[in-house]
Amino acid sequence: MSTLYVDRKGVAVRLDGGTLVFEEGGARVGAVPLGPLERVILRGDVHLQASVLGRLGELGIGVVVLTGRKAQPSLLMPRPHNDARRRLAQLRQAQDERFKLAVARELLQRKARAQLRLLQERAEADLMHRYELRTAASRVQAAAATLAQAETLPALRGAEGAAAQAYFAGYQVLFAPSLKFSGRNRRPPRDPVNAVLSLGYTLLHAEAVLQTYAAGLDPFVGFLHDLDFGRESLACDLVEPQRVGVDRLVLRLFRERELLPEHFTMVQGACLLGKAGREKFYRAWEPAVEGLRQALRVDCGALARAVVGDAVTAEGDGTRGDAGGDPLDHPDGARSDEG
Repeated sequence: MSTLYVDRKGVAVRLDGGTLVFEEGGARVGAVPLGPLERVILRGDVHLQASVLGRLGELGIGVVVLTGRKAQPSLLMPRPHNDARRRLAQLRQAQDERFKLAVARELLQRKARAQLRLLQERAEADLMHRYELRTAASRVQAAAATLAQAETLPALRGAEGAAAQAYFAGYQVLFAPSLKFSGRNRRPPRDPVNAVLSLGYTLLHAEAVLQTYAAGLDPFVGFLHDLDFGRESLACDLVEPQRVGVDRLVLRLFRERELLPEHFTMVQGACLLGKAGREKFYRAWEPAVEGLRQALRVDCGALARAVVGDAVTAEGDGTRGDAGGDPLDHPDGARSDEG
């Protein structure tokens, strides 16, 4: 086990040696050893002592706190990477427009290729919606060509917006009309598909933040996304090519009827996934996200080497930075958008 999900109202968490113990009404209801854990995801009315958080931090176990309706989770980080020179180098490169453009273009081109693959695959399998899916794929392909030629960040963002609009026009036809999914919306999500997409993207973003800290980078200083108060812009950058992995999982959960309309409720215009639905999602999420985690880990390592060039390497890395080529150049096998 690498991830522990605690989503049970009123449960109390305490330490017992090297084990997390769960209690309800003073009675022990479960226990999990700390050794295998890499992250703990908490949701709802969970009670725990400061000593629990302190021990998780000592062991380098990240904590993600989901509050239900809040778009961004709260994250409690383990100690960051020891080499602060990486963060200094990242700050310098964040002032270099050419470097920012190169990083942003590669991330968005990979995202567009992943979107195109999903649409083309579904067009081959779904005869009923083949025309809409092929039309959407053609529009994404055209936007991808624009991405390759864009010479400024605003132009890149404009092309990415066009690709996203075309992609969701095709993606939405893959869901039953009863789900009332007509494109991406959020804060709050207004239909079941958007509710699950938001949850998946939120968890993916948290993974990116954890990976940036582990790689010695500052998650708040991005290259595609500008600085914005309270926003982990680099994490926003890094999740872009991996979003389609979440889309694939969400599509599978609804098409295989793992998630049903009765798993959702509407509260003041917001569509909320109930506990039974969340349990199904978490069960499917953990195996699906492992490839995305690996891709984020590889991208963070590649970016850390790129920002320092040949000047700095972490002790024991056994690698040298390379100022030439794509900033995030890495083997194709490390990329995962398949979900």
